[in-house]
Amino acid sequence: MPFVESQQEATQEQVHEEGLHHQLTVGQMTMVAVGGSIGTGLLLGSAAALEIAGPSVILSYVVATFIAYTVAMALGELASVHPAAGSFGVYGELYLNQYLGFLCRAAYWASIAFSIGAELVASATYMTYWLPALPGEIWVVVFSALLLLVNLRSVGSFGRFEFWFSMIKFATIVAFILAGAALLLSGRVAQQYTAHGGFLPKGPIAPLLAVFWAIYAFGGVEMLAVTTGESRSAKDIPRAARLTFFLLAGLYLGAIIILVGVMPWNHAGVSESPFVSVLRLAKVPAAAFFMNFVVLTAALSGANAKLYVASRLLFSMGRTGWAPVSVGKLNASGSPRLALLVSSYGIVTALIIENWAPKQAFLYIMGAAFSGLILSWVVSLAAHVSFRWRLTPEQVAALPIRSPFGLWGSILGFVLVSAAVLQTLLCSRINEVGGLVFFVVLTVAYIFLKSNRRTM
Repeated sequence: MPFVESQQEATQEQVHEEGLHHQLTVGQMTMVAVGGSIGTGLLLGSAAALEIAGPSVILSYVVATFIAYTVAMALGELASVHPAAGSFGVYGELYLNQYLGFLCRAAYWASIAFSIGAELVASATYMTYWLPALPGEIWVVVFSALLLLVNLRSVGSFGRFEFWFSMIKFATIVAFILAGAALLLSGRVAQQYTAHGGFLPKGPIAPLLAVFWAIYAFGGVEMLAVTTGESRSAKDIPRAARLTFFLLAGLYLGAIIILVGVMPWNHAGVSESPFVSVLRLAKVPAAAFFMNFVVLTAALSGANAKLYVASRLLFSMGRTGWAPVSVGKLNASGSPRLALLVSSYGIVTALIIENWAPKQAFLYIMGAAFSGLILSWVVSLAAHVSFRWRLTPEQVAALPIRSPFGLWGSILGFVLVSAAVLQTLLCSRINEVGGLVFFVVLTVAYIFLKSNRRTM
């Protein structure tokens, strides 16, 4: 009978995560991943890739979209068989080895928890646009309290809050795409696809150099796997996986195509966000005011989704012996209270580093954080290859969701992601040192925890 062994493993994970409330709908699971993915990097930092590759950055996003598709489909297949809050950490442990399963879960938790603080520091900065007299620390405290309250309630309540929060970002990017398309089609602005040096002004290799930035934009698609541990029905997982990918792909490709067409690539980001520039050209009233509101909600929505994901991963580690048992306890609403509080450490850490540590220290920690985030993609793709390798053709046919590229798609995705990571590490000493130190510390923690591990 297909999946007998896999179903037994899935049942074991469900026992470990007993007590979680299964209330998230397809739309809510999708918007948690979309909310975690669409951050200030797209809304404010989209000029970075454009400056590297010029108009040919469109090709960079096409490559990144393919890579993200292999990740989304790999996670979709694995999550449909093993719906668990531990997600890619569970897949790594089941189909690779204990070390990679622990490393993936712990690195992602530490990375995403720290990035919560970075998002809240950014949110405080945006508030100075309206209230410059108030210290940023006050806004960090206020926003932190708000997000903790949202996450301490039932997962259904959290899902509804994050759904509408993420919709603000989603609607804004759609509006940007429509406004930019109207500008180009009406001839009110000259198209910039071949202006200022042609489509490849930096040469044919430039789009490959910019792929890293494009991949980073898709970071968050893996959050969907974490939400499956509290999905309303396992049947919703395939729909949520497809919807998450196609929404992100449509938004990112649409936004970058319009951005490249409207903005001269050699002027993007010099004085303002490219998104503000397009909205201003389209004569959207108070474009700067409106975009400040959008980037504020983008940062808060991202922090909210990341706090949820971090708490569930730590909860899963507590339930499986890779963290103290106390973080695996749930309150009456089905929320892991202590795991939430511990996962908010990044708020304090980021605030301290931002205000009192040298700027270089913040960059090193962010380099380490990115290493943890991208590791989830690498492990997920490798786990999917191992997963598919064990299945018979009949078992593959019985999968609730199947990747069109199958085993070979994940192998290709693994190679491309690994190449992008190596290129980034070799080009940035900060990322190289930060990532190396980060993984050495986690490896030492693994050796210590394995000798003392007790599973439920």
